Amino acid sequence: MLSDLPNTPPPPPPPEEEEGGGRGTWKHAAFHVATTIATPAAYAPLPFALASLGWPLGVSSLVTATLATWYSSFLIASLWRWNGKKHITYRKLADSIFGFWGYWSVAFFQQVASLGNNIAIQIAAGSSLKAVYKYFREDGPLTLQHFIIFFGAFELVLSQLPTIHSLRWVNALCTFSTIGFAATTIGVTIYDGKKTDRNSVSYSLQGSPSLKTLRAFNALGVIAFSFGDAMLPEIQNTLREPARKNMYKGVSAAYSVIVLSYWQLAFCGYWAFGSEVQPYILSSLTVPEWTIVMANLFAVIQISGCYQIYCRPTYAYFEERMLSNKATSQFPLRNYLVRLIFTSIYMVLVTLIAAAMPFFGDFVSICGAIGFTPLDFVFPSVAYLKAGRMPKNTKLRLSILLLNLAIATWFSVVAVLGCIGAVKFIIEDIKTYKFFHDM
Repeated sequence: MLSDLPNTPPPPPPPEEEEGGGRGTWKHAAFHVATTIATPAAYAPLPFALASLGWPLGVSSLVTATLATWYSSFLIASLWRWNGKKHITYRKLADSIFGFWGYWSVAFFQQVASLGNNIAIQIAAGSSLKAVYKYFREDGPLTLQHFIIFFGAFELVLSQLPTIHSLRWVNALCTFSTIGFAATTIGVTIYDGKKTDRNSVSYSLQGSPSLKTLRAFNALGVIAFSFGDAMLPEIQNTLREPARKNMYKGVSAAYSVIVLSYWQLAFCGYWAFGSEVQPYILSSLTVPEWTIVMANLFAVIQISGCYQIYCRPTYAYFEERMLSNKATSQFPLRNYLVRLIFTSIYMVLVTLIAAAMPFFGDFVSICGAIGFTPLDFVFPSVAYLKAGRMPKNTKLRLSILLLNLAIATWFSVVAVLGCIGAVKFIIEDIKTYKFFHDM
């Protein structure tokens, strides 16, 4: 396990920090981490990513990303109170290690990850709700945009809960929905795969050499998105002491669920449908219809919790500036009203973008490339080295140095390549589809 510094008693935190942290157990950490990473929006496109890379490169990329992000999560957890002070957000942790530029770099990447993730989630939720609706009313008049709006309204209600810790039971339900979604989808995928004429399934990469290259770049961004968790310090702040050990246990428990669900769905989905698999795996499933409805319902339940966690960096930014002064805190009703106003503005913005450009796979890729790759792969490796947390053993020290540099370098390349592929396909989709297209 990564080395720990002696516990140094921190100064008493302000009331707003006490309210948000210090009560959760490792089980709550597991619920939060599993909810933020193992979402249907995250692992539903994994078969499509494998189809864009092929079996050898796809499998190796998926396994590498799993191990790298698991290791990076431990690095972030090990930096808890690394200098004796409590850093309750990713931004403040970055500020303590890198200073001014670290704070604003992480703030930028977090906002990109948060906004892009929630746009993709809202598209996925709308698609799942529409699929359920069509099962009961095949010729019904409601479109994808209606269901995106319905989901946005529901999330606005949940947004009035004040902290991540207040979402713990929502996220417990979401974690069980993750398991339900994975089990149902994997089962239906295998069933459909066996019903399909296996000679008709092709695993060859489609398109011209340039198109194959761009699809591969796009797939790297999709895989990075699938392991995105830009909220680890915020989650760790909700845990009771020893927060570092609780976080280690929570991350390990969450990744046990992630490995079981991610790998099986990715491999089964690609096996069943080959290169024709859709970016959102549920769109490829055909029979039995009632199980597909159940999988879609599990997806919506799980997605609702993940959406909330990724709203929190944006909400925190506004709260720090609008609700932190004493004059405001003396009027609780005014606080609630201000929160309702800025959460409504955020929800309208995300809902509008999702409804206007429902290109799920493209948003997944660009969000993974620009938002999650720097936060979940590059920053943890570099921050751990900069913070001076290296072990005293020379060989172990050199091994960690080389490993961290390799992760930071390779995933910096992945960020650039994924961004190139995603931007290209967004441009192509805008040419093909009209705004507010009912996909």
